[in-house]
Amino acid sequence: MSKKFWDENLETMSENAMQAFQLEKLKETVTWVYDRIPYYKTAFDGQKVKPSDLQKLDDLAKFPFTVKTALRDNYPFGLCAVPMSEVVRVHASSGTTGKPITGPYTAEDLDQWTECMARGLWAQEVRTDTVLQNAYGMGLFTGGLGFLQGAMRIGCAVVPSGAGMTERQILLIQDFGADALCCTPSYCLTIIEAAERMGVDLKKTKLRTGHFGAEPWTVEMRNEIEARGGIHAYEHYGLTELMGPGVSFTCEYYNIHINEDHVYPEIVDPETLQPVALGEEGELIFTALQRRAMPMIRYRTRDICTLRRVKCDCGRTLITMDKILGRSDDMMIISGVNVFPSQVESVLVEFAEVEPIYQIRLYKKGHIDAIMVETEARKAIYEAGPEKIEEVAKKISAKMQQVIGINVPVKIVSPDSIERSIGKAKRVIDQR
Repeated sequence: MSKKFWDENLETMSENAMQAFQLEKLKETVTWVYDRIPYYKTAFDGQKVKPSDLQKLDDLAKFPFTVKTALRDNYPFGLCAVPMSEVVRVHASSGTTGKPITGPYTAEDLDQWTECMARGLWAQEVRTDTVLQNAYGMGLFTGGLGFLQGAMRIGCAVVPSGAGMTERQILLIQDFGADALCCTPSYCLTIIEAAERMGVDLKKTKLRTGHFGAEPWTVEMRNEIEARGGIHAYEHYGLTELMGPGVSFTCEYYNIHINEDHVYPEIVDPETLQPVALGEEGELIFTALQRRAMPMIRYRTRDICTLRRVKCDCGRTLITMDKILGRSDDMMIISGVNVFPSQVESVLVEFAEVEPIYQIRLYKKGHIDAIMVETEARKAIYEAGPEKIEEVAKKISAKMQQVIGINVPVKIVSPDSIERSIGKAKRVIDQR
């Protein structure tokens, strides 16, 4: 009989035992960065804190935050705590908004990352006899190789198909008998759409699980993927700055468990930056607990969510996080209302007349910001003509008003006219 947990001791540890473990590792890490990274010595001294001031977990709130600009200002390896002779791999973010964020790893870091990925994939039905098709890009981006490492640690057969060439992805699912598919959720929808056009019923293949990450996605999109693809759709969350995917993962009950023996989570009020209680919404902060090459101290993710201690039916005691509501820097303030792309997506998925493929256009209306949503009609609706399209657009707009609280014009465009993504989907087009 297959074991239930990848690492039962750590995944089911009591809260008190976990907190004792975290405190020990936090003390080691703050001392490590203070002694080895000039940036952190300066930051700690500026805040008048020393590693010795960390005597209990709550003391971490005395320490300074790390923000993305610190990584760019110290590009490429100014925040690396070890000489390059001890670095065995370097990953990086896409760098679309400036210099890329680098992620150097020691051999120990890679081993820990691999364990986190294996732990998550094991919780999501991946076993040694699984055929896993990895449709993430295999390059500087952490996703592709992170999933590859975790799957190899489990010992299953990996098909490193890479991103793109969608029809070939479907052919490989059929011919190689893939049980599991790894990619972004938006690319999975692209694969499902292509299969439907090709007359391929994915429910008649061996595919049974999907392992998705790299972009925010709603419960409604998960339901859509599961219904159309005939699979269980699981989530992985991570950041290049922490390790890549592997920071957290969903179990079979869709609770998102954080690997809190590797990353220590906090939630702070994004305005005051003061810690908030469990169960309260705010900005997610992470501190690396065991990383050696580039440990982040109180890294501001900009992701808005909630932490909870729940008794999960899966048996894991690891702290859980809600699905990311959005990013504080993705949030749009329209007519005084905070709007996240995830709210728009959750409305669109309710309407069978349109595909859950969309873009939000942010523009100036006079002197104020406004948004308009473009989404694709399904073929039958588009062929029904302009009156039907207008009717559906008005229904969706009315629902947006009800859910978000502002008037959001909706434009329904022809099928396949919005560019598909093989990686992270670009949801907001800023035209201001």
